Amino acid sequence: MLAPMSGVSDLAMRRIARRFGAALVFSEMVAAETYLDGGAEAALRAEGEGVVPHAVQLVGREPQALAETARRVEGAGAQIIDINMGCPARRVSGALAGAALMRDLDCAERIIASVVEAVSAPVTLKMRLGWDETSLNAPELARRAERAGVKMATVHGRTRRQMYDGRADWKAVGAIVEAVRIPVLVNGDCATVEDARAMMAQSGASGVMVGRAAIGAPWLVGAVSQALANGGPLYPPTRRVQAEAAIEHLDWLVATLGSRAGLRHARKHLSAYAKVAGAPGHTLRELVTTELPDLARKLLAAAFETRPAKAAA
Repeated sequence: MLAPMSGVSDLAMRRIARRFGAALVFSEMVAAETYLDGGAEAALRAEGEGVVPHAVQLVGREPQALAETARRVEGAGAQIIDINMGCPARRVSGALAGAALMRDLDCAERIIASVVEAVSAPVTLKMRLGWDETSLNAPELARRAERAGVKMATVHGRTRRQMYDGRADWKAVGAIVEAVRIPVLVNGDCATVEDARAMMAQSGASGVMVGRAAIGAPWLVGAVSQALANGGPLYPPTRRVQAEAAIEHLDWLVATLGSRAGLRHARKHLSAYAKVAGAPGHTLRELVTTELPDLARKLLAAAFETRPAKAAA
């Protein structure tokens, strides 16, 4: 499954990942109160045209705001509601949301119960192992979530204090798997099918969630899924098909945000696509500085015509 990544897993990326075989793709996190206030960016993040099933991740601290947002996004087409209790970013945890909710399980439980009651769609939950190594309370949060009606949980194998440092502890996710009967996904540092197999073997999880490794390679999620199902190696799409997907992503951003803003927002993706393609440094620099969509398209196409892509992407 494709992880919800703020500023990354936009609608175009989700469409591409789903088309290439990702079992499920999650939206960027949508701030509940911003969405209720009519924020255009929050509304765009919650869109899911062309993605089935459409899963929207919500973040916030106030149970009623989250419940009302869940009702509205369900009314707009969301088929799965995911609650973010794992984001480690300071702007989120500093507002006592995201991973900070793992320090207040009573509040976390009230949020979950409110959202579950508000919608008919399945509700899922994303969390970390805990706030820090002294409070690895993910099993308790998972038990409370299951009692409140959550249908699936995803656990990133790090604490909030770790942020993204070190290696994710896949084995530690096993404690959450053992604590509940609902499916548990393991997340963190999945870049290859070998990683995915090790993650599932060490944790006992039902599936894996791919995050940062899919930036610049949204087809990777489906390729890993297919390799897991078939028991074979990873077969990414051809470089021509990869180039077409990268250009599709760029075109959506430009059409949706406008030429200038779309290109600026696309830079993280363009850089990642160029690196996956093995493009030379001068091509990468041009991609992240050009203000001309047509030139960006030509550079992307040329990047995938150069030499074999790196690694499993």
